[in-house]
Amino acid sequence: MLNDVSKQADFSYEAACDAAGCPARVAIFGANAQARTQIADDLGGAGFRTIDGGTVAALLDGPIAMLGDVVVVDCPVTGSRGLDGMMLAGLARLDMRVARSGAKLIVATNMAGLDDVFAVMDQSNPQILVSPSRAERVIAVGRVMGEAGAARLREMGDEDRVALLRLSQQVEAIATSLDRISRPDAGKATSLSDFKRDFRAHRPDAGGPGLPEFGGGAAAPLPDPRMVRQVIANRQARARFFDPALFGDPAWDMLLDLTAAHGEGAQVSVTSLCIAAGVPATTALRWLTQMVETGIFQRVPDPADKRRAFIALSDKAVTAMGGYFASLSVPIEMAA
Repeated sequence: MLNDVSKQADFSYEAACDAAGCPARVAIFGANAQARTQIADDLGGAGFRTIDGGTVAALLDGPIAMLGDVVVVDCPVTGSRGLDGMMLAGLARLDMRVARSGAKLIVATNMAGLDDVFAVMDQSNPQILVSPSRAERVIAVGRVMGEAGAARLREMGDEDRVALLRLSQQVEAIATSLDRISRPDAGKATSLSDFKRDFRAHRPDAGGPGLPEFGGGAAAPLPDPRMVRQVIANRQARARFFDPALFGDPAWDMLLDLTAAHGEGAQVSVTSLCIAAGVPATTALRWLTQMVETGIFQRVPDPADKRRAFIALSDKAVTAMGGYFASLSVPIEMAA
């Protein structure tokens, strides 16, 4: 049963129990009571204890009581004007409190709300899910609990983070396949070969050993952005002839998009960059976060609108991309 926490002390926080103790607790916030109940039922079935935190707007009215190791917020945009001011203010307060507490935050929204959520939640490093399935929500809670456990043991390096990202992609592929199996009326035939294909496409050993040091050497100018756009078009053309899952490389696709935008003097929103990544938005967001943390991308607040934030290449990344294109031994328009 969900518990009312409205009268608890301001931001009471309890650490996760270990395997020999009690299960982890998850506080759930969201405007829709039915959605909160469904999330609680799903998490309860996975062994988590849940607490109904109520609406996000209620976070402005009194003390925030956080009786959980993980906080889950459900805030999709239902209209055409984005999240309202009350919702954004509540999210901002929650973001600040979670950052101070050491809890883990998961925010579920949709593409219409992505830019607003990303802009307002800049302190707690939340896990942002975009139109997640029920399985993806449960997996996200398990993932952040695993990250919290790993952080208690040792500080994660870049190689560990990339390995975790690739493992997350694999788990998401499995969850997607299970969703298709459990919903035979979803409009697409499901077979064991689909499941195996998803598994292979996202296996942890599909890529390199992690992010090396980048930059350095003599600075070279970036190429004409029209040439970079041609490289992007060449990469996207593969989907006309092959299964796009064979070529998932979200970090590189985002790098190319930001390189072209840098030359064009254009600002790139989080939503636009997620689309450019060519993978599910939730997956793209995790890679984006990793690229920000490693100093390849940088978050740029919009001075004209505090509800927005853009993503740009860092100075080191501009230097590295200039060096990369200068090093190519084939015509730049042919490179992919």
